[in-house]
Amino acid sequence: MKNSFAKTLRKAKQNKTVYLMLLPGFLFLAVFALYPIIWILRTMFYQYTSFGAFNFSGLQNFKTLFHDEMFFNALKNTFVYAFFKLIITLPLSFMLAYFVNMKLRGRMAYRTVFFMPTIISVSVMSMVFYLIFNPYNGSVNQMLMAVGLIKEPINWFGSKFSMVTVIIIAVWGALGNYMIYFLSGLQTIPTDIYESAELDGATGWKRLWHITLPMMAPITQMVIMLALIQAFKDYENIMVLTGGGPNNRTEVLYLYIYRLMFPMGDSYGNVVLNYGYGATVAFATAVIVGIVTMLYLRWSRKMDETF
Repeated sequence: MKNSFAKTLRKAKQNKTVYLMLLPGFLFLAVFALYPIIWILRTMFYQYTSFGAFNFSGLQNFKTLFHDEMFFNALKNTFVYAFFKLIITLPLSFMLAYFVNMKLRGRMAYRTVFFMPTIISVSVMSMVFYLIFNPYNGSVNQMLMAVGLIKEPINWFGSKFSMVTVIIIAVWGALGNYMIYFLSGLQTIPTDIYESAELDGATGWKRLWHITLPMMAPITQMVIMLALIQAFKDYENIMVLTGGGPNNRTEVLYLYIYRLMFPMGDSYGNVVLNYGYGATVAFATAVIVGIVTMLYLRWSRKMDETF
């Protein structure tokens, strides 16, 4: 026992420099990751009163969750938003990556242009698109009316088109980011394989289908997982563009959590704090995202075994 302790102490002294270098990272993780998780898990069982006190409420927040129509509406909208964003963004991102990976003149300029939306603030980007889709003098309505497709302006953010509009804007903002991931994967494919295929008479489509796509499978699986998680976490552009409206058509889970944890007040100007229930919704959302991610990882593992 003493020998084992002495050996452990000797190893700790030998690795003292390593531990000191890792210490800032551990402190950062504890303060900004572990503590918020513990706070959320604790707060789920409390109600926050107007006097600034937490009152223990047991499982009341969970009972409220199962009868909350707003939560289930936000859940439905989140799945719709995530699904359409993924099936549009990922193929387009791959096509852009395949295009800019070709030996074209000025391809660095194309990469910069396509990547530009990624480095623009979400709030700034949303405000620009708000002006573009403005129902009164926005360029989209003016262009559609000029070519005769519509007779009167469309309220893109205040009608049945609101979810379609925010998805289009989200796709534009995400294309460059996933394009870079796909581009990094394309550049790892050895050129010798393409040269051998060309000697065998393989055309461009055959090379794409039988060489590029199979060899891009690992990076594609990673990109899909990252895009899936990000799609469920999106809310900033929706908050700026529609605020979850009209009639909660674009209310998503993370925006709903934001409303509960950082309330803007009701119609009478009263601020209603609901930290306990907000923590419960946040926990439920994390569980849902975790389940969806695990199902995807399981499916992708089965696809690897099949092919």
